[in-house]
Amino acid sequence: MQRSHRQTVTFLQRRMAEVGIRPDARHGQNFLVDLNLLDVIVREADLQPNDVVLEVGTGMGSLTTLMAPKAGAVVTVELDANLHQLAAEELVEFTNVTMLRQDVLRNKNNIHDNVLQAVADKLAEIPDSRFKLAANLPYSIATPLISNLLHPPLVPSSMTVTIQKELADRITAVPSTKDYSALSIWVQSLCDATTLRVLPPGVFWPRPKVHSAIIQIVPREDKRARIVDLAYFHRFVRALFFHRRKFLRSVLVSATKGERTKSDIDDVLSAMGFGPDVRAEQLSVEQIMELAERVRTVGQASPDLLR
Repeated sequence: MQRSHRQTVTFLQRRMAEVGIRPDARHGQNFLVDLNLLDVIVREADLQPNDVVLEVGTGMGSLTTLMAPKAGAVVTVELDANLHQLAAEELVEFTNVTMLRQDVLRNKNNIHDNVLQAVADKLAEIPDSRFKLAANLPYSIATPLISNLLHPPLVPSSMTVTIQKELADRITAVPSTKDYSALSIWVQSLCDATTLRVLPPGVFWPRPKVHSAIIQIVPREDKRARIVDLAYFHRFVRALFFHRRKFLRSVLVSATKGERTKSDIDDVLSAMGFGPDVRAEQLSVEQIMELAERVRTVGQASPDLLR
């Protein structure tokens, strides 16, 4: 029997009691204790011997022990020193698991260099390797982690993760809904995103106060190829939704002040057939992609726009 099948609530409580610790809410320590759902994550991630998997939030290694036999390598990151030590005892038999005790983020806009290097090293060791993210993510880092992993140099071929349902709703939202946001545009412009399961609080220990979801995000090269300047596009989308209820013209004039004239903005909006009362939240992903490129290139756009 694999070690992960021992990691029920009783097992977790006993192991933590042995070393005198409890789950730390500050670090989003909610352990997925429904073993069937752990199997769902692994199955949907479709791990193969040439896959290098990044897991963020090792916990006690419950998911790690299911992934390690299927993947070529697992790089797993845990911030909590006590959990890192307990997980190391559970994972000692797996020679293809690299454990890092640190924050996965260097700051809110960047993955930590140590993490990127560890993944890159494993990718270099495995022929025809692929990079995947599979994890029960701590709520507090889910948004910046997913967002930052869509920037080069290391973009995963898939992300299969548990996150707060509210975040899954934002990622998959459609125009003219309350959840439609810059994050919706950023992810959907580059990826296919699907909510696979909605998870009630009772499948975690301790129980969170909100529902969660298993979501799968699959970056697509054909979508990425349509965005000429990825960094510009990311800044543009964030600026567009900074005041989501304002009229589009007003937002664009403010965001491009000093770089575009009001006449430039009017020319772009006229060319796209947008009236004076349109708002960014009404536009489809396709329309926003076209709008960003038109604004970028009108009058020979400055590369410093929106920095």
